[in-house]
Amino acid sequence: MNERKCVEEAYSLLNEYGDDLYGPEKFTDQDQPPSGGEGEDDDAEAALKKEVGDIKASTEMRLRRFQSVESGANNVVFIRTLGIEPEKLVHHILQDMYKTKKKKTRVILRMLPISGTCKAFLEDMKKYAETFLEPWFKAPNKGTFQIVYKARNNSHVNREEVIKELAGIVGSLNSENKVDLTNPQYTVVVEIIKAVCCLSVVKDYVLFRKYNLQEVARSAQDPRPLHPKQAAQAGNGEEAKLEAGDRSNQNDPADGKNSQQAPENSEEQGQPKPVSETQVAHEEGAKPELASQVTEGSESNENDLL
Repeated sequence: MNERKCVEEAYSLLNEYGDDLYGPEKFTDQDQPPSGGEGEDDDAEAALKKEVGDIKASTEMRLRRFQSVESGANNVVFIRTLGIEPEKLVHHILQDMYKTKKKKTRVILRMLPISGTCKAFLEDMKKYAETFLEPWFKAPNKGTFQIVYKARNNSHVNREEVIKELAGIVGSLNSENKVDLTNPQYTVVVEIIKAVCCLSVVKDYVLFRKYNLQEVARSAQDPRPLHPKQAAQAGNGEEAKLEAGDRSNQNDPADGKNSQQAPENSEEQGQPKPVSETQVAHEEGAKPELASQVTEGSESNENDLL
């Protein structure tokens, strides 16, 4: 049930800030119900075809800015966008919440933009990333970066291999691109669900608490501490490795710098525990295989949260 609440919250939040950035949604006259039959449609077949065409046109025009799509994993909600830049919108949301410290969600834990997808096989990911990463890292563009990786319902992709290959691609695009695990300019987010790899490059990942809507809205005076292990490592000036019982990738070698998961203990007294992550993807990136391709032998962990 919390996933349904998460979708409702996501629609509310995305529409609020979407209207702020892009203006209210506008629909053309094609949204109006089709008018009655005209004299020229005497032929029954022609009239039927016209009616079907009007219905299709109306349906297409009614596609909303944000549409929930089956993600293929528990506690993950995937929102497809239309005419929206996911990175820009999500960054705008987090920036506002960071400044105002106004909490606007109860069940959404993290919100991540997704800019592109490909098959979750190493060779496919390498080929796709060579082009996908160019806008941020190809000379003359450059910047410090880190790579964060998360896999759900997938057992055939090796985490360390993916990080190594993607880091190599970033370095090949411009030798001045440097790894920074403390406060990078860019964070390459790799989210694998079943047989689909979702990619994005985001800014202020550390500042905005790994895009955690619950944490970013907390004020400096908030007495509630971070997860104990998070606080201990964050105090050392390193990016915190949060351990919240993640079992989705326990066979992969541990890497404290890049293995990231938000704490489960982020709920407030008397409020529902945030259990869902929302991924916002551009329409071109939300491909059908996200929900249709399943890795055999994989299992979903209901407590696997970001």
